[in-house]
Amino acid sequence: MNTTPVPTVLACGAWLKNAACLLVNGAPVWSAVHGDLSDPAACAALETSVQRLLAEHGAPIAAVAHDLHPDFFSTQLAVQLAASLGVPAIGVQHHHAHIAAVVAEHGLAEPVIGLALDGVGLGTDGQAWGGELLWVDGAQWQRLGHLLPLALPGGDRAAREPWRMAASALHALGRGGQITTRFAPHVGEAVAAGVQQMLAKSLNCPTTSSAGRWFDAAAGALAFSVRQADEAQAAIALETAAARWLAQHPHTTPQPSAVIDAQNRLDLRGLMPALFDADATGADAAAAGFHLALADALAAWATRAARERGCRDVCLGGGCFFNRILRERVTERLQAADLRVHRPLEKGCGDAGLAIGQAWVAAQQRAATPQNISSKETEPCA
Repeated sequence: MNTTPVPTVLACGAWLKNAACLLVNGAPVWSAVHGDLSDPAACAALETSVQRLLAEHGAPIAAVAHDLHPDFFSTQLAVQLAASLGVPAIGVQHHHAHIAAVVAEHGLAEPVIGLALDGVGLGTDGQAWGGELLWVDGAQWQRLGHLLPLALPGGDRAAREPWRMAASALHALGRGGQITTRFAPHVGEAVAAGVQQMLAKSLNCPTTSSAGRWFDAAAGALAFSVRQADEAQAAIALETAAARWLAQHPHTTPQPSAVIDAQNRLDLRGLMPALFDADATGADAAAAGFHLALADALAAWATRAARERGCRDVCLGGGCFFNRILRERVTERLQAADLRVHRPLEKGCGDAGLAIGQAWVAAQQRAATPQNISSKETEPCA
């Protein structure tokens, strides 16, 4: 039996729904949820919380863990704290932390396959990730695949305006010439034409593998959301429509329409034509078809990875799994493939529970190489 003590690690959490976590003897001690770190009051609350955690629990700290994004207040605070304590600051990739949070809560000892689906997290390549298939074994991990990236016309603005993601999906389908005609009634001809040109010329169109942005594209294609005032508003509208349909048609069977390409990217473009071509009377059915086809494709993708890696455990993390239809369908399909499915427990699947994953990864790294002073987590395996 392994009797190696678990290092005590402080983790400073995510940007959204921030909460800090102190891992003591393998058990989490949580701060309150501070909210989004765009609010100075949330930043001040985080700083107060970490000082209180350190003061109340007194155990020597082995490391301070944080997100990879260098501009986050939580990252900067972690680096400052680590320097003052004379311990390493360890950056943990956002989606690795999501899966590690599930591993930590369930006490899993074997390597796992992880599906991490959310709006955004900085990847090790500097790109925006959010639809990730991972293999995780302690501090070691590998990005096995990801969703086919979509362009973000206008950058971060696209996350607030689902019609832009729908326009991006139209462009990805080779139907970019329809953008102005389709969206001018909603946003004005000049704006729609501008986005059409941006996509055609790849101007101010960074890409993302985010599952959240594919949900936005689907909602925008069905005209459920043009602009969203609140996080996930478009995705919730899409799920609500799908739930209406499935309540009346519980035995709906989707057509397989997503494919895995040679780079192990899950290409969702095949899900989109049914949405763009649906009329108002068919919108709920199209929303349901999108959910079911996506869930089945994700489960098949993860099942193949589990077979190839010899894993029996699949962990689901990230805010997209608040979607009940997606969560239950993926779980059902994975269990039918004789796989064990694990989801977050105490804090839910979103960023409020991310800090325990950060702390767990950092603790695993320090336990494996206690003499190593590192400023970032173990790089993904080649």
